[in-house]
Amino acid sequence: MNCFTAISFMISNLFLVTFIYLFIVHRYSRRITGGICFFLFLSLCVLDCFKLLLFPDSRLCYVVATILQIILTQSVAFFTSSGKNGQTLFVCLSASSYVIAGTISAIVIHICTGSVILALLGSTAMHLAVLAFLLVNIRETCLNFQKKAYGKSDWELCLIPIFFYCSFSFTGFFPYTLYDNPHNIPGILFIVITMFVSYIVVLRYLETETKKSAVYWQNMLQESYIQGLENRHYLVQRAEQNLKILHHDIRHYSNMINSLLAQKKYEEIKEVNAYISHIANENTVEEYCSNLISNSILSNMMAKAMSLQIQVDLEARVPKEIPVNDYELALVIANLFENAIQCVKTFEKGQRYIEMKIHCQEDQLFIQTKNKYEGEILLDPVTKLPRSKKSGNHGLGMQSILDFSKKIDGTIGCYLDDGIFHMMMYAKF
Repeated sequence: MNCFTAISFMISNLFLVTFIYLFIVHRYSRRITGGICFFLFLSLCVLDCFKLLLFPDSRLCYVVATILQIILTQSVAFFTSSGKNGQTLFVCLSASSYVIAGTISAIVIHICTGSVILALLGSTAMHLAVLAFLLVNIRETCLNFQKKAYGKSDWELCLIPIFFYCSFSFTGFFPYTLYDNPHNIPGILFIVITMFVSYIVVLRYLETETKKSAVYWQNMLQESYIQGLENRHYLVQRAEQNLKILHHDIRHYSNMINSLLAQKKYEEIKEVNAYISHIANENTVEEYCSNLISNSILSNMMAKAMSLQIQVDLEARVPKEIPVNDYELALVIANLFENAIQCVKTFEKGQRYIEMKIHCQEDQLFIQTKNKYEGEILLDPVTKLPRSKKSGNHGLGMQSILDFSKKIDGTIGCYLDDGIFHMMMYAKF
Protein backbone atom coordinates (compact mmCIF):
# COMPACT_ATOMS: atom_id res chain seq x y z
CA MET A 1 0.00 0.00 0.00
CA ASN A 2 2.78 2.43 0.93
CA CYS A 3 4.57 1.66 -2.36
CA PHE A 4 1.39 2.50 -4.29
CA THR A 5 1.00 5.76 -2.35
CA ALA A 6 4.67 6.64 -2.94
CA ILE A 7 4.31 6.10 -6.70
CA SER A 8 1.07 8.08 -6.73
CA PHE A 9 2.78 10.95 -4.89
CA MET A 10 5.71 10.75 -7.32
CA ILE A 11 3.34 11.24 -10.24
CA SER A 12 1.77 14.19 -8.41
CA ASN A 13 5.21 15.69 -7.77
CA LEU A 14 6.00 15.47 -11.47
CA PHE A 15 2.88 17.41 -12.38
CA LEU A 16 3.46 19.84 -9.51
CA VAL A 17 6.86 20.93 -10.85
CA THR A 18 5.40 20.98 -14.37
CA PHE A 19 2.70 23.37 -13.20
CA ILE A 20 5.28 25.61 -11.53
CA TYR A 21 7.40 25.61 -14.70
CA LEU A 22 4.47 26.48 -16.98
CA PHE A 23 2.51 28.89 -14.79
CA ILE A 24 5.28 30.99 -13.20
CA VAL A 25 6.90 33.94 -14.99
CA HIS A 26 10.54 32.82 -15.15
CA ARG A 27 13.36 34.81 -13.65
CA TYR A 28 16.03 32.70 -15.37
CA SER A 29 16.36 30.96 -18.72
CA ARG A 30 14.24 27.91 -19.52
CA ARG A 31 17.20 25.57 -19.10
CA ILE A 32 18.14 26.89 -15.66
CA THR A 33 14.51 26.95 -14.51
CA GLY A 34 14.02 23.38 -15.79
CA GLY A 35 17.11 22.23 -13.86
CA ILE A 36 15.84 23.84 -10.66
CA CYS A 37 12.42 22.22 -11.13
CA PHE A 38 14.06 18.81 -11.66
CA PHE A 39 16.00 19.28 -8.40
CA LEU A 40 12.70 20.13 -6.69
CA PHE A 41 11.10 16.95 -8.09
CA LEU A 42 13.93 14.75 -6.77
CA SER A 43 13.81 16.42 -3.34
CA LEU A 44 10.05 15.93 -3.02
CA CYS A 45 10.37 12.25 -3.98
CA VAL A 46 13.12 11.71 -1.39
CA LEU A 47 10.97 13.24 1.34
CA ASP A 48 8.04 11.03 0.25
CA CYS A 49 10.28 7.99 0.62
CA PHE A 50 11.13 9.04 4.15
CA LYS A 51 7.53 9.48 5.30
CA LEU A 52 5.96 6.58 3.34
CA LEU A 53 8.64 3.89 3.02
CA LEU A 54 11.38 4.39 5.62
CA PHE A 55 9.20 5.61 8.52
CA PRO A 56 5.65 4.67 7.52
CA ASP A 57 4.34 4.43 11.10
CA SER A 58 5.75 7.73 12.34
CA ARG A 59 3.19 10.52 12.29
CA LEU A 60 5.89 12.98 13.35
CA CYS A 61 7.98 12.06 10.30
CA TYR A 62 4.92 12.45 8.08
CA VAL A 63 4.15 15.92 9.43
CA VAL A 64 7.78 17.14 9.36
CA ALA A 65 8.39 15.79 5.84
CA THR A 66 5.17 17.35 4.56
CA ILE A 67 6.06 20.74 6.07
CA LEU A 68 9.52 20.54 4.51
CA GLN A 69 7.94 19.71 1.15
CA ILE A 70 5.64 22.74 1.38
CA ILE A 71 8.49 25.07 2.34
CA LEU A 72 10.77 23.67 -0.36
CA THR A 73 8.12 23.88 -3.07
CA GLN A 74 7.11 27.47 -2.32
CA SER A 75 10.71 28.62 -1.83
CA VAL A 76 11.87 27.16 -5.15
CA ALA A 77 8.82 28.53 -6.98
CA PHE A 78 9.38 31.96 -5.45
CA PHE A 79 13.10 31.82 -6.22
CA THR A 80 12.59 31.00 -9.90
CA SER A 81 9.85 33.61 -10.46
CA SER A 82 10.58 37.11 -11.72
CA GLY A 83 8.19 38.68 -9.21
CA LYS A 84 8.28 38.54 -5.43
CA ASN A 85 4.73 39.47 -4.52
CA GLY A 86 1.35 38.17 -3.41
CA GLN A 87 0.28 37.36 -6.98
CA THR A 88 3.22 35.01 -7.49
CA LEU A 89 2.72 33.32 -4.11
CA PHE A 90 -0.97 32.82 -4.92
CA VAL A 91 -0.08 30.94 -8.13
CA CYS A 92 2.64 28.91 -6.33
CA LEU A 93 0.25 27.84 -3.58
CA SER A 94 -2.44 27.01 -6.13
CA ALA A 95 -0.12 24.48 -7.76
CA SER A 96 -0.21 22.25 -4.66
CA SER A 97 -4.00 22.32 -4.56
CA TYR A 98 -4.40 21.52 -8.26
CA VAL A 99 -2.27 18.36 -8.17
CA ILE A 100 -4.19 17.00 -5.18
CA ALA A 101 -7.10 16.34 -7.57
CA GLY A 102 -5.00 13.70 -9.35
CA THR A 103 -3.77 12.20 -6.08
CA ILE A 104 -7.33 11.88 -4.78
CA SER A 105 -8.47 10.26 -8.02
CA ALA A 106 -5.81 7.54 -7.56
CA ILE A 107 -7.13 6.74 -4.09
CA VAL A 108 -10.79 6.78 -5.19
CA ILE A 109 -10.14 4.47 -8.18
CA HIS A 110 -8.07 2.12 -6.01
CA ILE A 111 -10.84 1.93 -3.39
CA CYS A 112 -13.49 1.31 -6.05
CA THR A 113 -11.59 -1.20 -8.22
CA GLY A 114 -8.83 -2.55 -6.01
CA SER A 115 -6.46 -2.33 -9.01
CA VAL A 116 -3.16 -0.52 -8.49
CA ILE A 117 -2.50 -0.25 -12.23
CA LEU A 118 -5.93 1.24 -12.96
CA ALA A 119 -5.50 3.64 -10.07
CA LEU A 120 -2.12 4.89 -11.30
CA LEU A 121 -3.32 5.13 -14.91
CA GLY A 122 -6.47 6.94 -13.80
CA SER A 123 -4.41 9.31 -11.64
CA THR A 124 -2.08 10.11 -14.55
CA ALA A 125 -5.04 10.68 -16.85
CA MET A 126 -6.65 13.00 -14.30
CA HIS A 127 -3.40 14.96 -13.89
CA LEU A 128 -3.13 15.32 -17.67
CA ALA A 129 -6.76 16.40 -17.97
CA VAL A 130 -6.37 18.99 -15.19
CA LEU A 131 -3.14 20.31 -16.70
CA ALA A 132 -4.67 20.56 -20.19
CA PHE A 133 -7.75 22.29 -18.76
CA LEU A 134 -5.63 24.83 -16.88
CA LEU A 135 -3.36 25.46 -19.86
CA VAL A 136 -6.32 26.28 -22.06
CA ASN A 137 -8.38 28.27 -19.56
CA ILE A 138 -6.19 30.10 -17.06
CA ARG A 139 -2.47 29.92 -17.98
CA GLU A 140 -2.52 33.22 -19.86
CA THR A 141 -4.54 34.79 -17.06
CA CYS A 142 -2.06 33.55 -14.43
CA LEU A 143 0.94 34.91 -16.33
CA ASN A 144 -0.72 38.28 -16.92
CA PHE A 145 -1.81 38.31 -13.28
CA GLN A 146 1.85 38.09 -12.24
CA LYS A 147 3.11 40.51 -14.89
CA LYS A 148 0.54 43.11 -13.89
CA ALA A 149 1.62 42.97 -10.25
CA TYR A 150 2.36 46.43 -8.87
CA GLY A 151 3.41 45.52 -5.36
CA LYS A 152 -0.15 45.82 -4.14
CA SER A 153 -1.26 44.13 -0.98
CA ASP A 154 -2.76 41.00 -2.57
CA TRP A 155 -1.42 38.63 0.07
CA GLU A 156 -4.93 37.91 1.36
CA LEU A 157 -5.60 36.03 -1.89
CA CYS A 158 -3.11 33.41 -0.72
CA LEU A 159 -5.55 32.34 1.98
CA ILE A 160 -7.73 30.72 -0.71
CA PRO A 161 -5.25 27.98 -1.79
CA ILE A 162 -4.01 27.58 1.80
CA PHE A 163 -7.47 26.73 3.13
CA PHE A 164 -8.23 24.46 0.17
CA TYR A 165 -4.97 22.58 0.74
CA CYS A 166 -5.73 22.21 4.45
CA SER A 167 -9.24 20.95 3.65
CA PHE A 168 -7.83 18.29 1.29
CA SER A 169 -5.12 17.24 3.72
CA PHE A 170 -7.30 16.83 6.79
CA THR A 171 -10.19 15.25 4.87
CA GLY A 172 -8.33 12.77 2.70
CA PHE A 173 -4.83 12.16 4.07
CA PHE A 174 -4.13 13.07 7.70
CA PRO A 175 -4.65 11.89 10.35
CA TYR A 176 -7.10 9.47 8.67
CA THR A 177 -7.07 8.63 4.97
CA LEU A 178 -9.92 7.98 2.58
CA TYR A 179 -9.19 4.26 3.06
CA ASP A 180 -10.19 4.71 6.70
CA ASN A 181 -13.19 6.90 5.92
CA PRO A 182 -14.41 6.13 2.38
CA HIS A 183 -17.69 7.94 3.10
CA ASN A 184 -15.68 11.19 2.83
CA ILE A 185 -15.15 10.59 -0.92
CA PRO A 186 -18.28 12.52 -2.12
CA GLY A 187 -17.40 15.44 0.15
CA ILE A 188 -13.81 15.71 -1.02
CA LEU A 189 -14.87 15.45 -4.67
CA PHE A 190 -17.17 18.43 -4.17
CA ILE A 191 -14.30 20.30 -2.52
CA VAL A 192 -12.21 19.65 -5.66
CA ILE A 193 -14.99 20.98 -7.89
CA THR A 194 -15.45 24.01 -5.63
CA MET A 195 -11.72 24.69 -5.77
CA PHE A 196 -11.61 24.75 -9.58
CA VAL A 197 -14.68 26.94 -9.83
CA SER A 198 -13.37 29.33 -7.16
CA TYR A 199 -9.95 29.71 -8.77
CA ILE A 200 -11.39 30.34 -12.21
CA VAL A 201 -13.90 32.88 -10.89
CA VAL A 202 -11.21 34.73 -8.89
CA LEU A 203 -8.75 34.84 -11.79
CA ARG A 204 -11.42 35.90 -14.27
CA TYR A 205 -12.50 38.65 -11.91
CA LEU A 206 -8.91 39.89 -11.54
CA GLU A 207 -8.48 39.79 -15.30
CA THR A 208 -11.63 41.87 -15.72
CA GLU A 209 -10.40 44.41 -13.18
CA THR A 210 -7.08 44.67 -15.02
CA LYS A 211 -8.90 45.33 -18.29
CA LYS A 212 -11.07 47.95 -16.60
CA SER A 213 -7.95 49.67 -15.34
CA ALA A 214 -6.46 49.61 -18.85
CA VAL A 215 -9.64 51.13 -20.30
CA TYR A 216 -9.65 53.77 -17.57
CA TRP A 217 -6.11 54.85 -18.39
CA GLN A 218 -6.82 54.81 -22.11
CA ASN A 219 -9.74 57.16 -21.51
CA MET A 220 -7.57 59.38 -19.31
CA LEU A 221 -4.92 59.52 -22.01
CA GLN A 222 -7.45 60.37 -24.71
CA GLU A 223 -8.92 63.10 -22.51
CA SER A 224 -5.49 64.60 -21.86
CA TYR A 225 -4.61 64.31 -25.55
CA ILE A 226 -7.81 66.09 -26.56
CA GLN A 227 -7.21 68.83 -23.99
CA GLY A 228 -3.70 69.26 -25.37
CA LEU A 229 -5.06 69.61 -28.90
CA GLU A 230 -7.69 72.09 -27.68
CA ASN A 231 -5.02 74.18 -25.95
CA ARG A 232 -2.88 74.10 -29.05
CA HIS A 233 -5.83 75.04 -31.27
CA TYR A 234 -6.64 77.98 -28.96
CA LEU A 235 -3.01 79.19 -29.06
CA VAL A 236 -2.91 78.91 -32.85
CA GLN A 237 -6.16 80.88 -33.18
CA ARG A 238 -4.93 83.59 -30.83
CA ALA A 239 -1.57 83.80 -32.61
CA GLU A 240 -3.28 84.06 -36.01
CA GLN A 241 -5.51 86.86 -34.77
CA ASN A 242 -2.63 88.81 -33.25
CA LEU A 243 -0.50 88.35 -36.37
CA LYS A 244 -3.38 89.61 -38.51
CA ILE A 245 -3.51 92.73 -36.34
CA LEU A 246 0.27 93.10 -36.63
CA HIS A 247 0.03 92.68 -40.41
CA HIS A 248 -2.67 95.35 -40.54
CA ASP A 249 -0.60 97.77 -38.45
CA ILE A 250 2.72 97.09 -40.18
CA ARG A 251 2.25 100.03 -42.57
CA HIS A 252 1.88 102.37 -39.58
CA TYR A 253 5.10 100.99 -38.11
CA SER A 254 6.74 101.42 -41.53
CA ASN A 255 5.70 105.06 -41.70
CA MET A 256 6.92 105.54 -38.15
CA ILE A 257 10.32 104.06 -39.02
CA ASN A 258 10.61 106.23 -42.15
CA SER A 259 9.81 109.30 -40.10
CA LEU A 260 12.42 108.39 -37.50
CA LEU A 261 14.99 107.73 -40.24
CA ALA A 262 14.39 111.19 -41.63
CA GLN A 263 15.04 112.57 -38.15
CA LYS A 264 18.08 110.25 -37.69
CA LYS A 265 16.66 108.89 -34.44
CA TYR A 266 18.27 105.47 -34.72
CA GLU A 267 17.78 104.40 -31.09
CA GLU A 268 14.02 104.92 -31.38
CA ILE A 269 14.05 102.83 -34.58
CA LYS A 270 15.73 99.98 -32.64
CA GLU A 271 13.00 100.16 -30.00
CA VAL A 272 10.26 99.95 -32.63
CA ASN A 273 11.95 96.92 -34.26
CA ALA A 274 12.38 95.26 -30.87
CA TYR A 275 8.69 95.81 -30.13
CA ILE A 276 7.65 94.27 -33.46
CA SER A 277 9.95 91.25 -32.85
CA HIS A 278 8.52 90.86 -29.34
CA ILE A 279 4.95 90.73 -30.67
CA ALA A 280 5.95 88.19 -33.34
CA ASN A 281 7.74 85.96 -30.79
CA GLU A 282 4.83 86.15 -28.35
CA ASN A 283 2.51 84.72 -30.97
CA THR A 284 4.69 81.78 -31.91
CA VAL A 285 3.07 78.49 -30.86
CA GLU A 286 5.67 76.67 -28.80
CA GLU A 287 6.50 73.11 -29.80
CA TYR A 288 7.94 71.06 -26.95
CA CYS A 289 8.96 68.05 -29.06
CA SER A 290 8.49 66.60 -32.54
CA ASN A 291 6.19 63.76 -31.49
CA LEU A 292 2.56 64.82 -31.97
CA ILE A 293 1.07 62.76 -29.10
CA SER A 294 3.76 63.62 -26.54
CA ASN A 295 3.72 67.27 -27.61
CA SER A 296 -0.05 67.46 -27.10
CA ILE A 297 0.22 65.94 -23.63
CA LEU A 298 3.09 68.26 -22.70
CA SER A 299 1.11 71.25 -24.00
CA ASN A 300 -1.79 70.31 -21.73
CA MET A 301 0.41 69.70 -18.68
CA MET A 302 2.39 72.92 -19.23
CA ALA A 303 -0.87 74.86 -19.44
CA LYS A 304 -1.96 73.30 -16.16
CA ALA A 305 1.38 74.16 -14.52
CA MET A 306 1.18 77.76 -15.75
CA SER A 307 -2.35 78.10 -14.34
CA LEU A 308 -0.96 77.09 -10.94
CA GLN A 309 2.02 79.46 -11.31
CA ILE A 310 4.49 76.56 -11.33
CA GLN A 311 7.84 77.19 -12.96
CA VAL A 312 8.78 74.29 -15.24
CA ASP A 313 12.21 73.61 -16.73
CA LEU A 314 11.32 71.18 -19.53
CA GLU A 315 13.74 69.45 -21.89
CA ALA A 316 11.90 67.09 -24.26
CA ARG A 317 13.60 65.26 -27.12
CA VAL A 318 10.98 62.93 -28.55
CA PRO A 319 11.16 62.44 -32.34
CA LYS A 320 8.20 61.74 -34.60
CA GLU A 321 9.04 58.02 -34.79
CA ILE A 322 9.89 56.34 -31.50
CA PRO A 323 10.64 52.67 -30.58
CA VAL A 324 7.77 52.49 -28.05
CA ASN A 325 4.03 53.01 -28.25
CA ASP A 326 3.30 56.76 -28.59
CA TYR A 327 0.23 56.66 -26.36
CA GLU A 328 1.87 54.60 -23.61
CA LEU A 329 4.87 56.94 -23.45
CA ALA A 330 2.57 59.95 -23.40
CA LEU A 331 0.61 58.41 -20.53
CA VAL A 332 3.82 57.91 -18.52
CA ILE A 333 4.83 61.53 -19.18
CA ALA A 334 1.39 62.74 -18.10
CA ASN A 335 1.46 60.68 -14.89
CA LEU A 336 4.97 61.77 -13.89
CA PHE A 337 4.16 65.40 -14.68
CA GLU A 338 0.86 65.19 -12.78
CA ASN A 339 2.55 63.65 -9.72
CA ALA A 340 5.13 66.45 -9.68
CA ILE A 341 2.41 69.11 -9.98
CA GLN A 342 0.50 67.56 -7.07
CA CYS A 343 3.66 67.70 -4.95
CA VAL A 344 4.50 71.37 -5.49
CA LYS A 345 1.17 73.12 -6.05
CA THR A 346 0.61 73.72 -2.30
CA PHE A 347 4.03 75.36 -1.74
CA GLU A 348 4.78 79.08 -1.74
CA LYS A 349 4.97 80.62 -5.20
CA GLY A 350 8.78 80.76 -5.26
CA GLN A 351 9.04 77.07 -4.36
CA ARG A 352 6.77 75.77 -7.11
CA TYR A 353 9.41 74.38 -9.40
CA ILE A 354 9.59 71.27 -11.58
CA GLU A 355 12.45 70.04 -13.71
CA MET A 356 11.67 67.39 -16.31
CA LYS A 357 13.85 65.69 -18.93
CA ILE A 358 12.54 63.33 -21.60
CA HIS A 359 15.04 61.82 -24.03
CA CYS A 360 13.72 59.13 -26.36
CA GLN A 361 16.09 57.75 -28.99
CA GLU A 362 16.24 54.66 -31.16
CA ASP A 363 18.31 52.72 -28.63
CA GLN A 364 17.25 54.14 -25.25
CA LEU A 365 14.69 56.06 -23.21
CA PHE A 366 15.46 58.32 -20.27
CA ILE A 367 12.92 60.26 -18.22
CA GLN A 368 13.73 62.27 -15.09
CA THR A 369 11.65 64.54 -12.88
CA LYS A 370 12.78 66.73 -10.00
CA ASN A 371 10.59 68.69 -7.64
CA LYS A 372 10.58 70.01 -4.09
CA TYR A 373 9.13 67.64 -1.51
CA GLU A 374 8.48 67.99 2.21
CA GLY A 375 7.79 65.19 4.66
CA GLU A 376 8.43 61.47 4.50
CA ILE A 377 7.92 59.25 1.46
CA LEU A 378 6.06 55.99 1.94
CA LEU A 379 7.97 53.48 -0.21
CA ASP A 380 6.80 50.02 -1.21
CA PRO A 381 9.19 47.35 0.13
CA VAL A 382 9.06 45.42 -3.17
CA THR A 383 9.16 48.09 -5.88
CA LYS A 384 10.97 50.77 -3.80
CA LEU A 385 8.59 53.32 -5.30
CA PRO A 386 6.16 55.71 -3.59
CA ARG A 387 2.89 54.42 -2.21
CA SER A 388 -0.32 56.37 -1.89
CA LYS A 389 -0.77 57.70 1.64
CA LYS A 390 -4.52 57.17 1.35
CA SER A 391 -4.60 53.50 0.33
CA GLY A 392 -1.13 52.30 1.31
CA ASN A 393 -0.71 50.89 -2.21
CA HIS A 394 0.59 52.38 -5.42
CA GLY A 395 -1.75 54.94 -6.93
CA LEU A 396 -3.22 54.26 -10.36
CA GLY A 397 -0.69 56.60 -11.97
CA MET A 398 2.28 54.80 -10.43
CA GLN A 399 0.78 51.43 -11.40
CA SER A 400 0.58 52.59 -15.01
CA ILE A 401 4.21 53.78 -14.93
CA LEU A 402 5.35 50.44 -13.47
CA ASP A 403 3.42 48.52 -16.10
CA PHE A 404 5.11 50.49 -18.90
CA SER A 405 8.55 50.04 -17.32
CA LYS A 406 8.07 46.27 -17.12
CA LYS A 407 6.81 46.13 -20.69
CA ILE A 408 9.96 47.77 -22.09
CA ASP A 409 12.30 45.95 -19.64
CA GLY A 410 13.24 49.26 -18.08
CA THR A 411 14.40 50.29 -14.63
CA ILE A 412 12.70 52.89 -12.48
CA GLY A 413 13.73 54.37 -9.17
CA CYS A 414 13.44 57.38 -6.91
CA TYR A 415 15.16 59.07 -3.98
CA LEU A 416 14.87 62.18 -1.83
CA ASP A 417 17.96 64.38 -1.60
CA ASP A 418 18.05 67.59 0.41
CA GLY A 419 14.32 68.23 0.00
CA ILE A 420 14.33 67.47 -3.75
CA PHE A 421 12.47 64.39 -4.95
CA HIS A 422 14.12 62.66 -7.92
CA MET A 423 12.41 60.06 -10.09
CA MET A 424 14.05 58.36 -13.07
CA MET A 425 13.14 55.80 -15.68
CA TYR A 426 15.65 54.24 -18.06
CA ALA A 427 15.39 51.57 -20.73
CA LYS A 428 17.86 50.38 -23.35
CA PHE A 429 16.34 48.83 -26.47
